[in-house]
Amino acid sequence: MALLFLAGCIFFPLIFALLCWGLQNHSSLQMPRPEAVLVASKLVSSVQAVMASTAGYIVSTSCKHIIDDQHWLSSAYTQFAVPYFIYDIYAMFLCHWHKHQVKGHGGDEGEARAPGSTWAVARGYLHKEFLMVLHHAVMVLVCFPLSVVWRQGKGDYFLGCLLMAEVSTPFVCLGKILIQYKQQHTLLHKVNGALMLLSFLCCRVLLFPYLYWAYGRHAGLPLLAVPLALPAHVNLGAALLLAPQLYWFFLICRGACRLFWPRGSPPPSPAPARE
Repeated sequence: MALLFLAGCIFFPLIFALLCWGLQNHSSLQMPRPEAVLVASKLVSSVQAVMASTAGYIVSTSCKHIIDDQHWLSSAYTQFAVPYFIYDIYAMFLCHWHKHQVKGHGGDEGEARAPGSTWAVARGYLHKEFLMVLHHAVMVLVCFPLSVVWRQGKGDYFLGCLLMAEVSTPFVCLGKILIQYKQQHTLLHKVNGALMLLSFLCCRVLLFPYLYWAYGRHAGLPLLAVPLALPAHVNLGAALLLAPQLYWFFLICRGACRLFWPRGSPPPSPAPARE
């Protein structure tokens, strides 16, 4: 366990540092530091998402019995990926820090690094990204111990399905990169937005009803009877995990409406009736 955790502590920051260096120094790119940090952080998130969803697919398709079957990859990848959430809190702060500098609120580099300015940027970061920071903290402090200790080797199928929630992350990351480069009105951004909406709906929102349905099929229960058959803390945990997904899905839907029906161009409606 310690070796996998240590490997994750090295892997994600190292990939981030190498990407930042490459994006800044490659002859055909030579991105400014703020752009390199943003793009590198999104690429690392996408790498983690691909790894997690691949591991989840392998685990969930390998477990025929959804309660008792085990797969070594479920606990191994969980231990390896925990440092990612710690790293990502720092990476998000670094992106916020550079965005703060680019907007000119931090003055020159020396002024931006003054203690008062640093705390101001940190407070702004926590205010803006509070839900994401809280989500990452819960993943490390609550979900990881529960998945390693409380499960006692059971339910690898469900853990694999939860890992596949990361399928939507690369689309989210690509969308943020395209917005950074003012590509909101390109066909690529619109196609990516549609894929992001669909993948987020299927892999993060509808995932939870599916897990209840899968357990109900295993236990011979109708879907509506499953919550009553499960312990209260299981339902509470599922609700707490689902709540931020619903909020983020709402934001994605709102962004999709702005993308496909910008202000001044109302959504298409039926032709008005003749007077």
